[in-house]
Amino acid sequence: MSSHPDIIPQPGIMQISPYVAGKSTAQGGNRVTKLSSNENPLGPSPAAKAAYIEAAGTLETYPSSDHAPLRMAIATVHGLDASRIICGAGSDEIIAFLCNTYAGIGDEVLYTEHGFSMYAISAQAAGATPVAAPETNLHADVDALLAACNDHTKLVFLANPNNPTGTMIPHSEITRLAENLPPQALLVLDGAYAEFIEGFDGHASLVETRDNVVMTRTFSKIYGLGGARIGWGYGPEHVIGALNRVRGPFNVSAGALKAAEAAVQDVGYTTHCRTENAKWRAWLQSALREIGIPSDESFANFILTRFENPTMAEAADAYLQTRGLVVRNVAGYGLPACLRITIGDEIACRAVASALADFMKGARA
Repeated sequence: MSSHPDIIPQPGIMQISPYVAGKSTAQGGNRVTKLSSNENPLGPSPAAKAAYIEAAGTLETYPSSDHAPLRMAIATVHGLDASRIICGAGSDEIIAFLCNTYAGIGDEVLYTEHGFSMYAISAQAAGATPVAAPETNLHADVDALLAACNDHTKLVFLANPNNPTGTMIPHSEITRLAENLPPQALLVLDGAYAEFIEGFDGHASLVETRDNVVMTRTFSKIYGLGGARIGWGYGPEHVIGALNRVRGPFNVSAGALKAAEAAVQDVGYTTHCRTENAKWRAWLQSALREIGIPSDESFANFILTRFENPTMAEAADAYLQTRGLVVRNVAGYGLPACLRITIGDEIACRAVASALADFMKGARA
């Protein structure tokens, strides 16, 4: 990468490793099935599609700056206080708002060792130091997180369920973490996959009772609106008030706002997506386990498959691509012997199981 002798980025910027998205192409196969980015194979609600198309009729006008209709829809469906909701261009933007608002040079941002890579990227972009705490058996370890805290810790990010492991820890452990953080630290609970768990509130109840906990959510996963780029956060008044001071006035497009409003209100469709995901997640895990490819119980819309070694995982990835199946290599997350596979529809799940069965036969021959 080229550099300039006088026009220089802020300290730490050039040390950031850019985010690497899941692949969407493969050399093999006549039809490519993308199972690398945890997208909803059923797509968004028909109501959300219609709302997005309708919004195209007013593209000449700015979108809502306060996002009031969407915030009220979210609040109504989830039983929350609309005034404590903030919307962003994906939950990624909410994560960036938090880092820019609460962390800077000399501060530390803590997360688990296999946590979402945007935590470290956003921390570095704000000038803070990212710190990874060890996990135990691919699960967040509250004791390890607390041991890593110090006077410099400003933010603690924890996804529950986690990406890319799919694992989660109980609410009691999350509560213990919140209760024992240093007084200057804010706990950020990433609930990108919360909707895949029946009756789970993403720990919103903890946000309601504490002044040091924030929850982030997204419309990119179960709602199928990844291309619209929209997410939201819920937190104490003092946090949301601060974040709104760094948020741009028109940070979310009109189409995204309308689509998200329709999507969150279509509770029946969300339930259908959750049911289908649970059905085919269980089926795929069982099918792969039978051929010698284990995975931990997942609470999200993907599974983290484990192979004997990194070489075998890479070979399996390459073989799947010859069959037009694109999954996620997670070596960059410190899991070189694993592949993360999004739960697709029935056709996709059966195709993955068949391809990996053939691969394992060849690997053992």
